[in-house]
Amino acid sequence: MHGHRPRKRFGQNFLADLHYVARIVAAVDPQRGDNVVEIGPGLGALTGELIARAGTIAAVEIDRDLAARLSDRFASAQLRLFEADALAFDFAPLGPRLRVVGNLPYNISSPLLFHLASFDAQLRDVHVMLQREVADRVLAAPGGGDYGPLAVMLGLFADRSRVLSLPPGAFRPAPQVHSAVVRLAFRPPPVPVARFDAVDRLVRTAFQQRRKTLANALRPLTAAREAGGAAPLDLAAVLHGAGIDPMRRPETVTPEEFVHLADTLIPLSVL
Repeated sequence: MHGHRPRKRFGQNFLADLHYVARIVAAVDPQRGDNVVEIGPGLGALTGELIARAGTIAAVEIDRDLAARLSDRFASAQLRLFEADALAFDFAPLGPRLRVVGNLPYNISSPLLFHLASFDAQLRDVHVMLQREVADRVLAAPGGGDYGPLAVMLGLFADRSRVLSLPPGAFRPAPQVHSAVVRLAFRPPPVPVARFDAVDRLVRTAFQQRRKTLANALRPLTAAREAGGAAPLDLAAVLHGAGIDPMRRPETVTPEEFVHLADTLIPLSVL
């Protein structure tokens, strides 16, 4: 730990097993000239190896003490360091074909993945360490219990795969959970997405009541519309018009179907 006391508010569990460091870097396989950005470099276990392969990388670190250590350890020509909260960080100025690597704090991993997905057009791939249960939700297919907003939104923009699993003992301090590294290989969505925010809101609303039928799960959207004075909307008819059975449950709806439904609802001032 080099004298650093982990801060619980930042969810700090540092990767300490060099065997897994080597396996992660080999999976990323950074090359000279790649546009690599590391989220939460921490004590630099991955940072040095990424720099050795890519030559120079960017990094986003929220902890000022760790940022100072990294600045002392690496020259500015090797590491472009941003002392910032990754949840609010604007990745756009970092340029195209970004390759994101990170041992994400488990308490913010889901919102951070949604934040990254909003930069989909400039992402090449993402390799992130997640709590195993979160990784299962990222990789889930329609129809399963783990399928939800993470799988839908990330599945629209990326091919998802599990790279490796890690035990608690690979970290200092050791977390109470097992971990997994997930790869997201970004590509154009299978159907055009007119408004990311609209699809995101639709999906989140649907899965807030995932055991209800889709027509009932989406009722909060129409309630807000009607509270503004609009005429009641027949959601079942709208769903039928979009080619989706209103009796289906949200966990059976594919990412493409959610996009099509969002396109149907946007003109109706529901999203």
